[in-house]
Amino acid sequence: MTDLIHLTACAAVDMLKAGDVTPQEMLDAAFDRIEAVDGAVNATPILCRERAQQQAKTASRNTLLAGLPVGIKDLSEVEGVRCTYGSPIFKDYIPNFSDIPVVNLERHGAVLIGKTNTPEFGAGANTFNAVFGITRNPWDLSKSCAGSSGGSAVALATGQCWLASGSDLGGSLRTPASFCGIVGLRPSPGRVPRLNPGDPFGTMSVEGPMGRTVEDTALMLDAMAGQDPRDPISQPLPHTSFRQTCRTGAPPRRIAYSLDLGGIIPVDPAVEQVFNNALKQLEDMGVELVETCPDFSNAIEAFKILRGLGFVNGQRENYEKHRNLLKDDVIWNYEYGRSLTAEDIAQAQRWRGAIHADAVRLFTQQDFDAFLCPTAIVPPYPAEQLWVDQVNGQTFDNYIHWLAMVSAITLTGLPAISVPAGFTEDGLPVGVQLVGAPFSEGRLLAHARHFESATGLATAVPIDPKGVLAVTSS
Repeated sequence: MTDLIHLTACAAVDMLKAGDVTPQEMLDAAFDRIEAVDGAVNATPILCRERAQQQAKTASRNTLLAGLPVGIKDLSEVEGVRCTYGSPIFKDYIPNFSDIPVVNLERHGAVLIGKTNTPEFGAGANTFNAVFGITRNPWDLSKSCAGSSGGSAVALATGQCWLASGSDLGGSLRTPASFCGIVGLRPSPGRVPRLNPGDPFGTMSVEGPMGRTVEDTALMLDAMAGQDPRDPISQPLPHTSFRQTCRTGAPPRRIAYSLDLGGIIPVDPAVEQVFNNALKQLEDMGVELVETCPDFSNAIEAFKILRGLGFVNGQRENYEKHRNLLKDDVIWNYEYGRSLTAEDIAQAQRWRGAIHADAVRLFTQQDFDAFLCPTAIVPPYPAEQLWVDQVNGQTFDNYIHWLAMVSAITLTGLPAISVPAGFTEDGLPVGVQLVGAPFSEGRLLAHARHFESATGLATAVPIDPKGVLAVTSS
């Protein structure tokens, strides 16, 4: 059982398909691992043992995932399983439906083991909430795992599951991947269909896969993606699977890069050192590197406005009925959104359009294969610290400012993947972010896999939680 948790998802699926291991054995290994380590990290607070046991009994070798245990972020509904959205308002809510990515995963043979922790409604880049408490970084239990897909990232890093779902608005999937030494892909809007009745045509927030390796992440994308009539922007599957393109695609030839997105955001020296090492690694691979980037000068303000608009759409009822139960970050986002004028929103949309057009030109006119930048501007910070308020002497006056490295990329609408790039001198993981051409997830995954192969970091996880901090999950 101990050996099973160290398998990659792809290796585990190959064994399941061959009959060398059973879904029940994989499930037993997952639950044994959760029992052994989750008391320290608090990544998977909701388990659905009976449901998973039933799925394991009926799982077919002939499906894409063949009975592989998977974790689901607690912002996604799973029929019959508690879904809190990290909020005391919904602490006892049990939905009678599943979101589309969950349905797709189960149709492809996933066995859902439980729900991974998230901050309230995904607000805040540090995973804690009033229902389940703090999720801690397994590389150092005193540190944050980031958010909002922190529970999924930690579950992967500690071997509790082989794949886990995430979602990403302003870096919610990519930043935890960087902090925890795993892989997280923000797909193009519409690549993974989802239920979003309040904003069905929205392109800011997406669902995406998280894995321990790039190829694992590609496998999960194959199981999540596809056109669905309930999502009006959903995209059909490509003719070749994402995993196959990931395995056979060519390495990148030419990459544009920027440490600080043209000077809009400072970067901690420890991250800068790992980023420079990544550039050297790419040079050694024969990649041509050019220091240039789109014009992101209006990105921070544009994202702030569009995020505020989204909170007005999504949180009006909770604000009006349960304001006393909402955390400050949610209240701030909602009230800021209510203060916006029509001209504010129109200006943000114009800024976003210009950012998208400028980013696309990197690929259509300048012949770059990818754009590279850090994923997070700092290494993991103390878990009790709500958010990063200053870097290199520059102070931030709200909790989303420090996320500009990822939120600016959100505005481009392009697919982006965070891949482990190295460690600080203190042994904390640091990721880099590769951004691809429009709807180019397969090629982007191939580029990321070649970089991953060069770094040799694909086997860095799973790990046992490190540190002697006394931790409870309350």
